[in-house]
Amino acid sequence: MNNIKACIFDLDGVVVDTAKYHYLAWKRLANELGFEFTQNDNERLKGVSRMDSLEILLKIGNKDFDEKTKIELAAKKNNWYVSYITNMDESEILPGVKTFIKHLRDNDIKIALGSVSKNAMLILKKINLVPYFDSIIDGTKVTNAKPNPEVFLKAAKELNMNPSSCVVFEDAAAGIEAAIRAGMHSVGIGSKFILYKADKVICGFENIKLDILNF
Repeated sequence: MNNIKACIFDLDGVVVDTAKYHYLAWKRLANELGFEFTQNDNERLKGVSRMDSLEILLKIGNKDFDEKTKIELAAKKNNWYVSYITNMDESEILPGVKTFIKHLRDNDIKIALGSVSKNAMLILKKINLVPYFDSIIDGTKVTNAKPNPEVFLKAAKELNMNPSSCVVFEDAAAGIEAAIRAGMHSVGIGSKFILYKADKVICGFENIKLDILNF
């Protein structure tokens, strides 16, 4: 297993699929502002911070507002999103994730969450995964969004691990770039065309063995 001693997981699109709830909330905001927001448009928001996502959305709708209004719009979107995720439960953990995490724990590999989502703890509590993580770094603990490596470097520090001993599991190109900048290995979850910079790319965690950590 080489020198891999810790695994750092992104949350949205890796552990759970909250992208659909983000999409519903952004679409609702776009509709309220008088324009359409498609699932294709939503792809552009993956791994992007809330305020940057709002800027992309407003550009799509050809809208512009002052800073105060933008903050209000972002808060409105987030309130809708939180109302959607409040109903989440363990059934929304993506296939194979929990089994893989248990394998890691059984083999004394440390586990961290590295997500810029400010709602990460709420989601982890809803799906009963909090006890499985040795460290949880979320949007309340970082100031920079990916591709800045801050979230992953903080996770490594909290685990007392050298970055080179860590592997990041990510579904967004910005997250893979953050892992590279942090000096960590990376496994992309999704498309090889989008996540081509990752060391390895898998479709999901079903039937994934610990040899995925061989680099």
